[in-house]
Amino acid sequence: MSSESDSEPEWIQDVVRNRHQKERYFREHQRSPIPPEFRGEDFPGLDYYEVDPAYRFELDLDRYDDPETVIVETTADGEQTYRRVGQFRFEVDGAEVTLDAFEPADGSDRLWVPFRDATSGDETYGAGRYIDLEPEDHRREDGKWVLDLNRAYNPTCAYNPAYECPLVPASNWLEVPIEAGERDFPVDVHVHD
Repeated sequence: MSSESDSEPEWIQDVVRNRHQKERYFREHQRSPIPPEFRGEDFPGLDYYEVDPAYRFELDLDRYDDPETVIVETTADGEQTYRRVGQFRFEVDGAEVTLDAFEPADGSDRLWVPFRDATSGDETYGAGRYIDLEPEDHRREDGKWVLDLNRAYNPTCAYNPAYECPLVPASNWLEVPIEAGERDFPVDVHVHD
């Protein structure tokens, strides 16, 4: 890393480090979701927006009194079950935004925050992107969660149609652009010969 990266906040360095690790894993690992013909020297790379502090929030999760169990459809006509447990509220470019947070039906307390936005299908993956929040990593001592949209990532089905991914519930379809996190994979793997 260059000396100028030493002056960046640790969280930015962490985002950049995670991006490099993911890229190396996708390019080289035998369990990569990338189809084999696009790995190694033929790997086109992953594309990201520049890390932007304006997309990093420390927020209270407004928990719902009676969390709703929701059935989420998947890209392969399947279903997955989640609990809609609360909502994050924040502003993007002056517009108030809300995102529902979901817990897996297995009862774990990690949060899944999927979303689609005005960049979906254009600059970013059309079916939307995800953010995972782990209590030990993303919940502060005061109870606030760090919702960092710079960490938004594509589901595995963006790289390989053989994967089944949950679709973003309509409550998390945003009208504003979220120009943060991962952009669309530069190769269209969904084209059938």
